[in-house]
Amino acid sequence: MAAIHIGISGWRYTPWRGDFYPKGLARKRELQFASRAVNSIEINGSFYALQRPERYPQWYAETPTGFVFSVKAPRFIPHIKRLRSLLQRFHLDKTLTTAPGEPAAEGVLP
Repeated sequence: MAAIHIGISGWRYTPWRGDFYPKGLARKRELQFASRAVNSIEINGSFYALQRPERYPQWYAETPTGFVFSVKAPRFIPHIKRLRSLLQRFHLDKTLTTAPGEPAAEGVLP
């Protein structure tokens, strides 16, 4: 059975303090709190800068079993390069242009 994930885009928003997040909640506990309200969160920071690799397992450890993160692609890929070289590098140009009904899982990392 397919699962539906309801989430938010990021979790560090000062205006949410005292409204969504309880007053007095330590900033370092915001992800833990938010992950109990929704079952998915988009990691926004990856759009603006590379995240330190050790952060990902830390975030995972703070969330419940079955929680899903979506990682936003760095802005360099969709906005600066406009996806052209990435599509070619990962052989996705054919995948994204397949006709309806054809398999779309043809992208292979070199």
